[in-house]
Amino acid sequence: MTDDELKALVASLAVSQMKTDVELKRTGEIVKELTESLAKRSKVTEREMHEMREQSQETDRKLDKVAKMIGGISANNGDITEAFFYNSFLQDNSLGNLHFDDITKNMFKHRGKIQEEYDIFLTNGNAIAIIEVKYKAHLNDIDKLTRKFNHFKKLFPIYQDYKLYGAMASFSFNDDVKESLLKQGYFVVERCGELIKTENNDCLRVA
Repeated sequence: MTDDELKALVASLAVSQMKTDVELKRTGEIVKELTESLAKRSKVTEREMHEMREQSQETDRKLDKVAKMIGGISANNGDITEAFFYNSFLQDNSLGNLHFDDITKNMFKHRGKIQEEYDIFLTNGNAIAIIEVKYKAHLNDIDKLTRKFNHFKKLFPIYQDYKLYGAMASFSFNDDVKESLLKQGYFVVERCGELIKTENNDCLRVA
């Protein structure tokens, strides 16, 4: 290789190196721009996520407040209904043609794996009546009454020889609920102005 060819080769390599340096610099700038852009985007995303979490927490607080309000209204309605029927039975301690001597409310009993609460409990010398009280009676409330009815003598074996009757008292009955209760042999007790009215069929459920 002559001196001229060697000089030309060196010059060519120098030019190539300069191009490579320029490309590397440009690539570095692009990487820097992308990194800064991603960092900014990350900050925006974090801020958005923080705002979303705050909005979600605020929504949860509002839902909790509404739930408590609804629960409070429901509890108040239940308390008013129980007080009305309890006071009515205090004045006339009878269920249809059955007369009772004593009345108890909100009686809770736990025995073994069974526990129940009875809203109103009527007794005399040989009979008992349990009354499930609802502000507005629904069909699934009948299942609850039946469960409590079937559990009663297991929870209170002292009343094993007593006749047991069941009733549902409510400010409002749908026709299908009332019909089902009567068909199953329960008493139906409903508000009639400031008084109560009791209905039953000839085939009472007795345990």
